Amino acid sequence: MSLFSEVPQAPPVAVFKLSADFREDSHPQKVNLGVGAYRTDDSQPWVLPVVKKVERMIVEDHSLNHEYLPILGLPEFRSAASKVALGDDSTAITEHRVGGVQALGGTGALRIGAEFLRRWYNGVNNTATPVYVSAPTWENHNSVFADAGFKDIRPYHYWDAAKRGLDFTGFVDDLEKAPEHSIFVLHACAHNPTGTDPTPEEWKRISEIMKRRQLFVFFDSAYQGFASGSLEKDAWAIRFFVSEGFELFIAQSFSKNFGLYNERVGNLTVVAKDTENLTRILSQMEKIVRTTWSNPPSQGARIVSNTLNSPELFAEWKDNVKTMADRVLLMRDELKSKLEALGTPGTWDHITQQIGMFSFTGLNRVERSQKVNNQSTTFTIDVVRWVV
Repeated sequence: MSLFSEVPQAPPVAVFKLSADFREDSHPQKVNLGVGAYRTDDSQPWVLPVVKKVERMIVEDHSLNHEYLPILGLPEFRSAASKVALGDDSTAITEHRVGGVQALGGTGALRIGAEFLRRWYNGVNNTATPVYVSAPTWENHNSVFADAGFKDIRPYHYWDAAKRGLDFTGFVDDLEKAPEHSIFVLHACAHNPTGTDPTPEEWKRISEIMKRRQLFVFFDSAYQGFASGSLEKDAWAIRFFVSEGFELFIAQSFSKNFGLYNERVGNLTVVAKDTENLTRILSQMEKIVRTTWSNPPSQGARIVSNTLNSPELFAEWKDNVKTMADRVLLMRDELKSKLEALGTPGTWDHITQQIGMFSFTGLNRVERSQKVNNQSTTFTIDVVRWVV
């Protein structure tokens, strides 16, 4: 008998199981509405022109080799990534209280941050500290914090199905009722999966409550630039919270806005109270990384770093990102127009009011019956989001 005969079969990860089913389906008109990836008309991820250019530059750079990167990652990548999130004029950067940890995608950045918080936030071994995630949220948020050891993961109100928008009243009520020092995972922009974001005025109210009640802010920023086409607009919430003096974490992903899905390029930006606190925080994160992946890979980080640190390449990248964002916005406009032209019941303004790659359609769960080969068949329509 195997030593592992009692290991249960784990259920497949739903979104990737859907991708596997998609690949096996032979239907000529199939469309993949699973994994959130920007795709061309041929259903392939778009390789950004600036990425192709930088990859050629790296190949021709004979000064490069395959030496290990530092445990915390490529320094010029980490600093550039944090600067993109916080802005060129960030006082937190000029005051030397911002640091970064190169991670394996946004998920890796979330996990390193979660592990650090479980060990060191507000005292040692904080398994009982409540962690709040939006309802709904990206399905991996719950798993990342649970696997890091947190025992109390709670939802906070976010989606109002009746008005097809943000449940702001429920959101702020949960903020007011949460125990002090609770951790809140906030989507910086292009909320996954609803596509609904707070307005700047609503963000200001959220900030005021979180500061007053001493709640910890952990931003997940996976779509900067990709949501609206503007790096500044998509980082508005992050930069406002930093300007208000918060100590916070930002999990950054460059999968979407660089099209580097398989390179797993992420960064955990840490905004600390002062330089001395930052130094101690990063020293503990270095220990966590050492026993997790030890040293991060270089290729994707070099692509992002070379791009962000060159004014010419940076400008070209922003243009590439705007191309993607504008196409997504156009698809939203066209969908809304076609629904209205067909006389589809209901209102569809929420399709264009939402932003980013995801949208809650507002369609209800219904059952339909039809005849197939003279036999009555019942099937369920339960469309809650679409991906462009």
